[in-house]
Amino acid sequence: MDVRPAGIHHVTAIASDPQANADFYLNALGMRLVKRTVNFDAPETYHLYYGDRAGNPGTIMTFFPWPDAPRGRIGAGQATTTTLSVPEGSLGWWAEHLASLGVDATRPAERGEEDVLVLRDPDGLAIELAASADAHDTDPWDGGAVPPEHAVRGIRAVTLTEQDVEGTVEMLSGQLGFRLEGEDGDRLRFRTGGSGDGVGTIVDVLAAPGAERGLVAAGTVHHVAYRAPDGDVQEAWRRTLENDGVGVTEIRDRTYFTSIYFREPGGVLLEIATDGPGFDYDEPLLALGRELRLPPWLEPGREEIARRLPALEVPR
Repeated sequence: MDVRPAGIHHVTAIASDPQANADFYLNALGMRLVKRTVNFDAPETYHLYYGDRAGNPGTIMTFFPWPDAPRGRIGAGQATTTTLSVPEGSLGWWAEHLASLGVDATRPAERGEEDVLVLRDPDGLAIELAASADAHDTDPWDGGAVPPEHAVRGIRAVTLTEQDVEGTVEMLSGQLGFRLEGEDGDRLRFRTGGSGDGVGTIVDVLAAPGAERGLVAAGTVHHVAYRAPDGDVQEAWRRTLENDGVGVTEIRDRTYFTSIYFREPGGVLLEIATDGPGFDYDEPLLALGRELRLPPWLEPGREEIARRLPALEVPR
């Protein structure tokens, strides 16, 4: 069975203030809040999911916003940058839009073939917007602050920063089935084993031998999830990793997908998540993200959970 990744499923990061987080990803980046739930392992905090209209795999950024969480440190052993794909010719519009909101964004010299804007979210998380002509099987959100012709298409890439890239390169090209596409200085670019087109097909590995180890807290990525089309492929992937001596978890039910977790040799936490059942599993597509949704085992405590969560105002 083919266990090569089908691209990125989602990226999960740590935030602090949930309202500031929502305001940024809804208003500055124009994404849709497709699920308002809680951290299943720590239900005193939200788990917020942003994406395209339906929350298609490859478009999702998720956050655990812990009020008053300390600021983390971006460094080695982390996914240090998340790159979002926007249409070719859109970066000028994006620069003006972000400036109008007081969001600092820089447009450095083109990196290889890419033209990017570099910015930070309210907690300091590193985000890039990359102009891309890649075909994307996604459904840009047209009900928010960004016109659909400029809207984020999905996650284009993640950058893993490593003190020693050897083990990471071996896992990416070995157990995980990526192929090395090119090198640019200290940056190695890998793509999934498919056509290389579409959402979330790129992993950049940045060699930084002298970099300080990162500290996961507010403003840093917690984990990167890759796609499995279904549970059979996910289980095959789990067995492959286990047989190769990689410490991998059991399959965990996340309601909207199932997950396994493991670490690559440099320390970055990775996940394999199934494409389904999807975010319309427990609420209609038109109503995604409007109400607090809880898994069945947390429903008996809904009143207490809702009481402990901070206020969060999201425009309909």
